[in-house]
Amino acid sequence: MAPPADPRRPLLRAGVSALSLLTLTGPAIGQTPAACRDTPCAFLNTALSPEVRAQDLVAHMTLAEKAAQMQDEAPAIPRLGLRRYGWWNEVLHGVARSGNATVFPQAIGLAATFDAPLMDRIGSVIADEGRAIHNAALARDPSGTDRYYGVNYWSPNINIFRDPRWGRGQETYGEDPYLSGSLATAFIHGIQGDDPLRYKGVATPKHFVVHSGPEPLRHGFNVDVSPFDLEDTYTPAFRMAIVEGKADSLMCAYNAVNGSPICGSPLMNRMLRQNWGFKGFVVSDCDSVDDMVTGHKSAPDAAAASAIAVKAGTDLDCGVSYTALPQAVRRGLITEAEMDVSVRRLMEARIRMGLIDGSAYDSIPATAVNAPEHRALALATAEKTMVLLSNPKALLPLSGAERVAVIGPNAALLQSLEGNYTGSPIAPVLPLAAMRAAFGPGRIAYAQGASLAEGMRITIPETALKPSATATEQGLRGAYFDNLTFSGTPTLTRIDPQVNFDFFHSGPDASGRFKAAGFSARWTGVITPPAPGRYRIGFRMTTPYPKAGGPMPDVRVWVDGKLIVSPALTGVTDPAPAPCTSSTCRQPGDPVDIVFADTRPHDIRIDYVRRHEDRITALEWVAPEQPLRDAAVAAARASDVVVAFVGLSPDLEGEEMKVNYAGFQGGDRTSLALPAAQRRLLEAVKATGKPLVVVYMTGGAISDPWVERNADALLQAWYPGEAGGTAIVNTLVGRANPAGRLPYTIYRDVADLPAFGDYAMTKRTYRYYDGPVLHPFGYGLSYTRFAYARPTLAARRLTAGQPVRITTTVRNTGRRDGDEVVQLYVTKPRTALSARHSLARYARIHLKAGESRSVTFDLDARALSQVDAQGDRHVLPGRYTLHIGGGQPGMAPGAAAALTMTGTASVPK
Repeated sequence: MAPPADPRRPLLRAGVSALSLLTLTGPAIGQTPAACRDTPCAFLNTALSPEVRAQDLVAHMTLAEKAAQMQDEAPAIPRLGLRRYGWWNEVLHGVARSGNATVFPQAIGLAATFDAPLMDRIGSVIADEGRAIHNAALARDPSGTDRYYGVNYWSPNINIFRDPRWGRGQETYGEDPYLSGSLATAFIHGIQGDDPLRYKGVATPKHFVVHSGPEPLRHGFNVDVSPFDLEDTYTPAFRMAIVEGKADSLMCAYNAVNGSPICGSPLMNRMLRQNWGFKGFVVSDCDSVDDMVTGHKSAPDAAAASAIAVKAGTDLDCGVSYTALPQAVRRGLITEAEMDVSVRRLMEARIRMGLIDGSAYDSIPATAVNAPEHRALALATAEKTMVLLSNPKALLPLSGAERVAVIGPNAALLQSLEGNYTGSPIAPVLPLAAMRAAFGPGRIAYAQGASLAEGMRITIPETALKPSATATEQGLRGAYFDNLTFSGTPTLTRIDPQVNFDFFHSGPDASGRFKAAGFSARWTGVITPPAPGRYRIGFRMTTPYPKAGGPMPDVRVWVDGKLIVSPALTGVTDPAPAPCTSSTCRQPGDPVDIVFADTRPHDIRIDYVRRHEDRITALEWVAPEQPLRDAAVAAARASDVVVAFVGLSPDLEGEEMKVNYAGFQGGDRTSLALPAAQRRLLEAVKATGKPLVVVYMTGGAISDPWVERNADALLQAWYPGEAGGTAIVNTLVGRANPAGRLPYTIYRDVADLPAFGDYAMTKRTYRYYDGPVLHPFGYGLSYTRFAYARPTLAARRLTAGQPVRITTTVRNTGRRDGDEVVQLYVTKPRTALSARHSLARYARIHLKAGESRSVTFDLDARALSQVDAQGDRHVLPGRYTLHIGGGQPGMAPGAAAALTMTGTASVPK
């Protein structure tokens, strides 16, 4: 949901005056609003309901004020005591983009836990930290909060991960509607709490609806979806989130459905409000209202698009298109009364969040952020996400290895801990550091080995950096100053193994000594190339250069006294021995070619001025492939076992990105194989004959038959969050017993799938794909074994519409304590559209070695229903098979029971 480079772009094009974009500022905090001094205002009366108060508050607003409040950067209305408020905030797997926060595993990893109660706990922790960050922001500036500091959150993403090529699939809970909806429901409850009159936060499931790529087409593509697929696959998770989770908000998607852009589609009011009884507010995906004009071309201008969207039920625009609403009223496209409906919903939400007259949550202190118990939960969660894909020789858990080679581009890459939509972790544990902590630094031989993809820049590793030519330490010496001019004594000095940081709205440490955008850093030392050759070196800063209307990035890099990177800014003393010229100087982000004729240490210095917010700060290179691989082979030969951290990163898969490496396009993937550079690395180290453990760090699936055949153990570790390195290593050495389960199918090859843009569910996901796969949905191994008793039914014959209860006993028959994910699948009477079978319930339980436990599931009519071609749900007569086990029927230990249904019953949509 990236904003436009110039936020005024849609409206300026539509002819709206730039003057109308000016915002009001500065409410009189703590005083009776001017509008209420002579006549008391009902909206200030806390004895009244939020609905009544919101109606009165809206009645005091002018038309222009209403339009302004319907945009994500809502200005203050001082005469009403209304502070400015930024509605845009993200908490996909922790509070994102507002500085330090507890970073949990990426959403797809959370799905692998199959643990709804855990999701509730995580949601509650996130909401606590969100309040703490919000409270601190208000303490700094009582006039209001900006983007990323509010207490309503545009999460979770519950789109169905229908195709493994979709780069944003990492943000979802996988391919199954029930798993997605049940996890979302728990997460929403954790965020919002139990008091509907005073939410801790407001959750916003997204993106409604039928949205899952391709990313390069998202601003204008249409999905012709059948009534069957809409009801059977694409809406159940949203229905659960609204009806059971009681989410108070929802986000509509970019795409069109059956010819109508969804943020302007009649589908929203009909399904959300009429069928599901939704009472909350709807927000557009960012600039999706403008997309009606520029992408879908279904509206002539911003005024027309805005009128269509508001009438369809889109109450809040992420963007500025709604600035044209007064014009739309004057043109007769919409009435002010129709706008009032949306503004009332927004004001009611602000009242329920305690943003008008305060809340008990206002006392949550800043110390709640990354509190010890939150860090512990992040570690426990990461351990629960680990999916052991193969272990044919029982190599894991590792024991007896005296020397371990740690190789691969993800062994020490921060971004592959974080995933996308992330906060800034305070003390992230990279896999390399965790391996050293577990085995001892003297027993670990490390080599980066390869980049993520051929020709792709990657962080320069510690093995190429030292604070001086004679130092024994690895890394560069970092001197951090609490000013922008490197003045005085450094506030902090340390050895940084590599220069790769997430300083977004944060600083070099969590001490509070540094302003988030008000410090400077100088790194010095030497860089030693692993072999002579051509290297491309650049400094990564992710904010566009130059940023419109903001300060320019400021970084300079010298190698052997020669300035190779500089923004050529004035006002900063330049002590460079050699000047920067147009042929030798590059802007931040643009790499420069350097030819090293030898492998001796070369002086390097980096001066970085943090005068603006960019999300990644990193010294990177593209190095010759062969010497990197040779170093990994040497490490392998000197070790007893190789642990390779490979896979993807959020720089390859994600949201609408300018990425076009082989196998990747625009954030999506064109191949499911491990990138070729990493495959060549694994082939080379496997040729040494040493046992090979492969750890995939990804969002989407890697489908690589070579790895499946040649890895002696294979672990799916996702993007595991701040404690990810520790969680992975705890799993590898047996401190944690893996029990994660795949929330999606790992197919053999992209060739087995329909076209990416085809949204029909035929031959997609475990429910409708019946060909061979590498690993099925719900799959995962353990270091122990489980057995299932034959399940019993409360009744074996039912009349359609009646519920059924099923019970089984699960026993840990192995020698280790461990978790089992008990999965209940239902096979229903066959129709022309029937799924093979569907997950209906699940439970994650912990069993000690030899322990047994009874597990009971209740199934209602919806769980037993099927969808017909018209999109209607019915419970049909016939035979039902209920299978309980550790995976899908026939793919894991389990047992089944048969049920006969008589009659037919309709189930509401």
